[in-house]
Amino acid sequence: MTAGNQQRRAPPIRIGLMLRSLDERGGIGVYTRYLTQELLARDRRNHYCLFYRSPSNLGRFSDRDNVTERVVRAPNVFLWDQAAIPYACWREKVDIVFHPKFTVPLLAPAKTGMVLHGADWLIPEQARFYPALNVAFMRLLLPIYCRRATVLVSVSKLTTQNLHRALSLPPDKVHTVYFGPARHFRRVKDAARVRQVKERYDLPERFILTLSKPGGDGRKNMGTIFEAYRRYHGKTPHKLVVGGRDCEAFRESYGLPFDGYGGDVTFPGWIDQEDLPAVYTLADLFLYPSNLEAFPIPVTEAMACGTPIVTSDANGLREIAGDAALLVDPADAEAICRGIGRVLSEPGLRERLVARGLARSKRFSWDRCARETLDILESLAR
Repeated sequence: MTAGNQQRRAPPIRIGLMLRSLDERGGIGVYTRYLTQELLARDRRNHYCLFYRSPSNLGRFSDRDNVTERVVRAPNVFLWDQAAIPYACWREKVDIVFHPKFTVPLLAPAKTGMVLHGADWLIPEQARFYPALNVAFMRLLLPIYCRRATVLVSVSKLTTQNLHRALSLPPDKVHTVYFGPARHFRRVKDAARVRQVKERYDLPERFILTLSKPGGDGRKNMGTIFEAYRRYHGKTPHKLVVGGRDCEAFRESYGLPFDGYGGDVTFPGWIDQEDLPAVYTLADLFLYPSNLEAFPIPVTEAMACGTPIVTSDANGLREIAGDAALLVDPADAEAICRGIGRVLSEPGLRERLVARGLARSKRFSWDRCARETLDILESLAR
């Protein structure tokens, strides 16, 4: 009997998914939603027990005959992970419990797996971008979770290298699995749709796009981005659009003036996932010179939408962008300014970046992520 026949005849398994991050609006929430959707779309054979924290999610996947949905109640996140989930796993008799976030239930009566969206807290030169209390907390608990887990899924080679650098883990315990933008991320050709989104967010005619979130840890490098734009301002009519929830607070925290270059910085607020492809389509440049990213999902989104990119020649940004973006030193505002100028003034460079980005974006997909993740989970059962 071949290995393929053995795999086809292996009995189905019961997979528990810890979905307390299903409703989060940030990157991990997006990851949790799309991975769950793709796993259930491609796998009709194994049985899935979906453990929700919010009752509002009940019925979300009720049309699947291989899905059981359960609300797991606990007064806080720690007790949900470490007390309520182990009991739910015992009650549902799951073979594997998998968490798309940073923890595993230490007392689960099943094999366990979790997704590492970074391991920056364990590396001194990267940990400096996080609050000290956050670093201390993660350095205490993350090694415990990593050693207890049966398997770890890392979102980038950088994260995998950091884990092996900081912890003594078996070499075959960590698997690098890329994900990617949702299927609807592509260049929008419907002019009416593009115009509708432009009006909804009151976007300027010509603009440079960046995405961020408020916070003082410096990872998004907004101070240097604003300084680079100040130096570039006036060379072309492009305004700077900073998308993200509550990002208008940047005007005060970074002392942006209401006239001059500061007057040409706009904050449309949170941009819905359904509208982002049209925003990328409208943008003449996606500017993302972050200081630190394990897997920069906006870079893959911009590539898939055919938007030229200026990003950092560092860590996960260089790994994911490759030759499909203009790479700059994130600490050098003048280098970022020159990068902006080159992409907006050199048609040949712009065309090359767009073509390379569209080609490279095919490496990053949720279908591939779900397929490789499912292979890992089934291999544990075998």
